[in-house]
This record gives sequence, structure tokens and C-alpha cells, in this order.
Amino acid sequence: MASSLAPLFRPRAVAVVGASDDPAKVGHALMRSLEGFPGPVLPVNPRAGTVGGRAAYPAVGDLPAGVDLAVLAVPAPAVPDVIEQCGAAGVGAAVVCAGGFAETGDAQRAALQQRVREAATEQGVRVLGPNTVGFVSPADGINATFVPEAGSIDAGPLAIVAQSGGMNLLLAFMAANGGLGLRLGVGLGNAADVGFADVLAFLADDDGAGVVALHVEGVADGRALVDAVRRVAIVKPVVALKVGRADLRDFAVSHTGNMIGSFDLTRAALTQAGAVVVDDPTELVDAARALTAARMPARADPGVALVTAQAGPGLVVADELRSRGVSIPAFTGATRARLADLLPPLTYQENPVDTARPGATLPAVVATVAADPSIDVVACFAIEEASAVDPTAVLRDVASSSVPVLFGTGGPAEAVGERSSQLAALGIPVFAAPERLARAVRALVADACGRHRLEHASPVATPGVGTEISGPMDEHDAKALLDDLGIATPARRMCAGRHDALAALAELGPPVVVKVLDPTLTHKTEAGGVVVGVRTEEALERALAAFDSAGFAGSAVLVEREAPPGPDLIVGALRDQAFGPTLVLGLGGTAAELAPPTAMRLLPLSGLDAIEMVRSLPAELREGFRGFAPVDEPELAEVLAGVGGVLASQPKIASIEINPLRIVRTGFLALDALVVTVGDERLDAAGSA
Repeated sequence: MASSLAPLFRPRAVAVVGASDDPAKVGHALMRSLEGFPGPVLPVNPRAGTVGGRAAYPAVGDLPAGVDLAVLAVPAPAVPDVIEQCGAAGVGAAVVCAGGFAETGDAQRAALQQRVREAATEQGVRVLGPNTVGFVSPADGINATFVPEAGSIDAGPLAIVAQSGGMNLLLAFMAANGGLGLRLGVGLGNAADVGFADVLAFLADDDGAGVVALHVEGVADGRALVDAVRRVAIVKPVVALKVGRADLRDFAVSHTGNMIGSFDLTRAALTQAGAVVVDDPTELVDAARALTAARMPARADPGVALVTAQAGPGLVVADELRSRGVSIPAFTGATRARLADLLPPLTYQENPVDTARPGATLPAVVATVAADPSIDVVACFAIEEASAVDPTAVLRDVASSSVPVLFGTGGPAEAVGERSSQLAALGIPVFAAPERLARAVRALVADACGRHRLEHASPVATPGVGTEISGPMDEHDAKALLDDLGIATPARRMCAGRHDALAALAELGPPVVVKVLDPTLTHKTEAGGVVVGVRTEEALERALAAFDSAGFAGSAVLVEREAPPGPDLIVGALRDQAFGPTLVLGLGGTAAELAPPTAMRLLPLSGLDAIEMVRSLPAELREGFRGFAPVDEPELAEVLAGVGGVLASQPKIASIEINPLRIVRTGFLALDALVVTVGDERLDAAGSA
């Protein structure tokens, strides 16, 4: 609970267990770091009468009443006992700096961390760490880290929750260097007790925290993280950096599971929860600065106006925004008419607006585009020119506008620094490169879109399946399930032998596809279990003989009417180890594993989620690629809802995949389907499935 973290982050008195006068020891650095704490700092050291000029206590049990927090500088094996002593002494929280726990990969060290967790639970002590630098709370005057320099960070509205203590301090220093002060900076470390969800719950109720920044490495309980982010994002912006781009893992048997890496899924889940997901630490700090200055109302598709005094940098901004799907809408006729009065004839007066050089009419230009009904945020860029109009004077008039304004510039460092200070006083953040301005604007847009998504997150109705699914399913069974969901499949016949197959060919008419039916077989094509384009009885005989030669003698076969050509998609749902039921959409066919999924969402799925997934597909494909049929967006949304719904409602299904799902003139055809049930042996062969 959030209130249980008050002893940790708002302590009345702090004890340093393992305090030392030896400059080489962590206990000495901790004492130095806590010199600015306004309450009592009590060293605990059995061998010293004083530490740092303060009377030392020989043991935790000797501490006076009223100590809320103990910062531990003791060896890893001693930590569980010290936690127990803290509980007996009424100390409500502890920071464990020592490493040498589960992060080592050693089983005994992992067991030691489990003992820390158990001691914390039994004693009611909230534990930050182990293996953490600690936390910083400048507004409360507490630097509970072994980095004394962190005490120089000014108080401000930014809260940081980082898995890495080093990243916590790095981001805090970067923000401070950019003029953004810190409310709370927390390094979770191994998070044996206090984790993301706990700190986020605390920050959701903290009025002093204006923007929350997350640094995420691995996620054990993805649903808890997502739920916590969702609760915060409703009331204040959340910016998230997920690291580990190359960290792919197999967590399900189907192609869907093999394609999803924890990096992609975590980013998608955080976005779905309302967070602004960024690519690097600089973008995280810039996004936090922008969102501290302004937060737009919830919008489905916010409009951005760009006013640039130099075309080249303006093009960089516009390209960065448009390539990420940010809307730069056309102005109304009234806005264009006003711009024509304000700007010389040869300037570009659409959106973006190129003024050619900052001039006397620039204030009116900015005010005009900000007043356009399609515009929710204005981005301005102007290189520092001493002989040109003063941008600060220009922006002073629009600083109080309901439409936020962000400014980008370039020039001598001294001039840029002075401009930043001037505009900061007006509440306008300055970004010293066009791409940084664009990403800051994108953060405002992503935040507005994220809250709109949360406001429309009611689950979409999904068709049900009458019977409970429990055992292995071959392709025919899987397609029967799709038929029940209303997802079209090609006409097919299940055949026990040669006679049935010949009858199916005659009934369905050529060409047909012939497939081996085997619930244990995942990659039928690679195993030689699929023959396409079968038109004659002779060709069918050859296909069946080939199956026998490939080791499938005696297996049932599926004879299926061959589908017309068209682009292929993949739709899949699976139970991720960290995030639970998850839905995936991407480009399909035999090359599906070569490209990442286009979109992922956690289930249950909202109607807006489904449409967003569809619209994540390339525009050329959705509009009708190379003369093929365009994508029917509502129908594909229904397919997504059906696949997601059946996984959510059938606990025995581990994963379900349609690949390929072909786009045809009549809509969609599921050409292949794979359903893996819980306990299926294919779950133990994820690498080959």
C-alpha cells in the first residue's frame, strides 16, 4: 500500500546500520549523503563510540523510538537478520545497498534474497533493494544513497522510478542539468519487496510529483506494472524507457510467441496503459520537461502546428513528427488568409509555416496558428540571430494560451542557455536541436492520446465458444473453432485415407491444398506436410506418396480449396509469462518470423485497441496493396476481438494463431490455424514451434 511507504520516503529519523568513519566504506558515504537530512541521523556500529561526530548505537535494538528508516551498509549474509531486528525495534523501512543476491544467478544467493523477502513480510518492514543505490528526495532533504553528490540535486516535480540505481541517478542529474528538479528518485535494485507498483501507488497520491519517469529492464509481474501505470497516467503523465532492445526470448510455442520479445511487448503494454514510451534517456528527460510545462486534454488525434524561421530545421521537425504518425493538419481558410496578410508572398504559409526569418509579425503568426481550431500544440523553431526579432518577446504573448507552445533553437551555447532561462520563466521549455523539439512535442501528443485510450478502454464484446476446449487440436479442429467465432476458413474435408481424399478433390474442385493432419506438428510446410496447387487425381496421389516418404504414412489429411492470392497477415493470442493474455497482429505468411509484429495489446481488448491495431498496418496494405483488396477495418477488428476473446474465455488454450490470414475480395480467409492447449508437448519445444 502507498501509505506503507511513508516510513521509507518520508522518515522522521534515519539510522545507518554499518556506519563508518573509514572513507573507503559504503557506511561512510551514506553518513556523508545524509548530512543534509533535517531529522536525526543515527549511526549503528558495534565497535565505535561515535561515527562522523555522532554517538553510535551498538545494535539496531538499541535505537530510540521514532526511527522510521534504516539504511543498511552490511554484508549480504547479514541482511535478513538486520531486517528482523528492524521489525523488532519498530523501524518501518530499510534500504539494502548490498549486492550479492539473486542478481548473481547463484541459487544460494537467490535463496538469501528470498530470506530477505520473507523477513520483510513477517516483520512488516518495507525494503528497498537489495542491490540498490537507494533513493533521493530533495524536497524532504534526504539523500539515502551512497553517492553524496546526489544531494546537490534541486527539488522539483520529476519523480523517477528506475530498476537500476545508476540509471536513477543518471536521469536525475540529466534532468537537473536541463533545469528540471527532482521530487523523488528511486532505484529499485532487485526489488525483493518494494517494486514498481508500490512506488507508483505512492506517487499517484503525491501532489508534489508532476511527472513520473520509469526506467524498466525486466518485468516479472507485467500486469501489476501496467495496472499501476494506468492509475498514475490518469492523473499525471508517465514517461517510460524500456531497455533491452535485443533481449528476445521464447515464451510460447507458436510463431506469435517466438516473434515477441519482452522489449516489444513491454513497450506495447506500457503504451496501452497510458505511458509515453521513449527510446533513450535524453528523450525521456526532454519528454518529462515538456510534460512538466504543459499537459494537453485527452485527444484521439491531436493536431500540431509548426512555425519555423529556417526551413531546413523545420523539415527535420516535420519529418520526425509525421514519420511517427503525428498529425500536422491543414489550417482553415481563415487562418491561411490571416497568414497571407502577415507574411511575405514567397513564404510557405501552410502547416508547417516557414517565415523565412524571424520578423516583426512573428508574434501574430504564432498566435494565429495557435488559434486555429485544428491545433492543440504549437512547435516553434528559430536559430539564435542577434539581429532578428527576439523570440522571448514573441512567445510572451502566447505563453498563457490554452494551446501549449514548445520552442527549439540552435546557436552559441551561451545564447541558447540564456534563451532557455528566459523562456523557462514563461513556462516554455526550450530544446537545443530540431529532433529534440519534435520528440518533446510527440510526448505531449502521446500523453493526450494515451489518456483518450484510457477513457475508452471498455472491453469489446466477443463471440463465445460453446464447448470448453481441453485437449490437443489439429488444424481441422482449430479451424472449426474459427468457424464458431465467425472467422471464415476455406472449404475443407478431413480425410482418413486415399479414397476420402479423392472424393474431396472431386467435391471441392481443383485446385486444392493437401495437408497432413497431426496435432503435434507445427511447421507442416518445413516438415514436408503441405502440397499446394493439386489439380488432378495423379497430383493428389503424388502428394499422398510424398507424405508417406516424409514419415506421415497413415496420418489423416486435410483437403482444402485453394484460396485466391492476396496479402497475408498473422493474428495470434498467447499467455505471456509476465503480462498474461496478449494479442498480436502483423504481416503473415512464411516470412512472418522475419519481421516483428505490427501491433500488440494486452487482453481484454477495447474497441479502440482493435482499431488502433488494424491501423498500425502499413497504409499501402490497408488501402489495397498492388491491386489486391483493401483491408476491411471493422471486419479485421472483429477477427482480433474473436481471437482475443476465445483465449481469454478458454483457460486451457495456451496460444492461438492464424497464419496466414489472407486478405481477399470477400474479406478475410484463415488459411492455417494453430491452437496449443495447456499441457501440450509443443509448449516444451518453443524453439522449434
